[in-house]
Amino acid sequence: MDRKQCCVKLSVQPSRGLMDEKFIVLVQNALPGSQLTIRALHQCEDGHSWEAFGHYTADTTGTINVSEDPSIGGTYSGVEQMGLLWSFRPIPGSKSGLRMRKKNIQTPMEVTISVYQGHQTEGFADLVPFSGVAVERWYMAPGVRRIPVTEGGLNAALFLPSGPGPFPGLLDLWGGGGQLVEYRAALLASHGFASMAIDYLTAKITMETGKMVDNQYFETAYRVLQQHPQVCGSKIAMIGLSFGTSITLKMAVYSEVIKLSAAVCISGSHVQPVDGSVEEILRFFQKNGEKTRFSEKNEVIWRDLLLPIPTDPSLKVNVGRLQCPLLLVVGEDDQNWPSQESALDIKEMMARAGNSHLLTVLSYPNAGHLIEPPYTPHARSSTFKTVEIEEKVMCLWGGQTVEHSRAQEDAWKKMVVFLRENLYGGRKPTSFSHL
Repeated sequence: MDRKQCCVKLSVQPSRGLMDEKFIVLVQNALPGSQLTIRALHQCEDGHSWEAFGHYTADTTGTINVSEDPSIGGTYSGVEQMGLLWSFRPIPGSKSGLRMRKKNIQTPMEVTISVYQGHQTEGFADLVPFSGVAVERWYMAPGVRRIPVTEGGLNAALFLPSGPGPFPGLLDLWGGGGQLVEYRAALLASHGFASMAIDYLTAKITMETGKMVDNQYFETAYRVLQQHPQVCGSKIAMIGLSFGTSITLKMAVYSEVIKLSAAVCISGSHVQPVDGSVEEILRFFQKNGEKTRFSEKNEVIWRDLLLPIPTDPSLKVNVGRLQCPLLLVVGEDDQNWPSQESALDIKEMMARAGNSHLLTVLSYPNAGHLIEPPYTPHARSSTFKTVEIEEKVMCLWGGQTVEHSRAQEDAWKKMVVFLRENLYGGRKPTSFSHL
């Protein structure tokens, strides 16, 4: 190590922040013009390690500011303030098909950011960094509370923002993999929404009886949320991703109980037997299993299962009856579901019915299926196990890393604004709090 470089200083501000909050990475006291590598390292709860790194050149004052200076190599290039997060990839030698997802949202995602001499690409474990900083990234802002919900047979978790409320409510539904996925709901609660994450495919009642939940399960979730003393019962929205959009649209249009102020559908479709239960909708998808395709890497492509978009009105939700604002988020390289074709058909149906003023479509070229909160690493493909298929498959989700990451950041920002406008009347919730 060059003695003149031994006083290199690395700082990250804020070192403790929300997952969707940007940070500033600053290197100081380096030799002017020296080549340096800035690297981020994270070990997931499953034990797998992920890394991202950029190659930089110190300026005439011996400084690098990641938010202003370009990386000329590494896992990202150009001026990318958050490249050290969104370009995370499994370290060399990891098994294939990994996807980074936080299970325990009551602890932070811990990232170590370090600066190394030279432009390095491998062998970091054998290198001694000039400096390192521990960074915490949280889904839960201070004061956000997690409340397990089991009443009425529900398997859910309610996240309440800090403060007395009452807060507008959100029902948060994920897709065909089941499980209770909490991180998006926790982050939305950090922005002032009482958000309930729901497991509806692998709920305890399903595991015990072998029977899938019916539509009343979602109405029960709505009632529990609506009747909570800290929730404004007249201001409730639903958000769904993938199969979660099928339920969201069905409930928004046909439920006599659920009266939504807004709905958000990410990477989904309105195609389903409209009178069908959860089980019957899944069976309808499986019936078209012969339309499954495989990539050259033998990754499963399911987007054709619902194509062509049917003309039979009994096979798609009548969005012309929708009475609340709807936000569709579409990745145009979605290889898992025909979200783009579905969005176009939804737009046509609503235009014919005269309620297209309720529709907003965010469509992103080269974005894939898994449009997640900002700076979530892009998984073009990963291993996946649906509730109806016991074995894991390698699923192709689609997307190109840079464009997909941009889409996640833009869509999240606009989704939070959309929810504020329709649940808070556009004003910022007073409970919003940074770390």
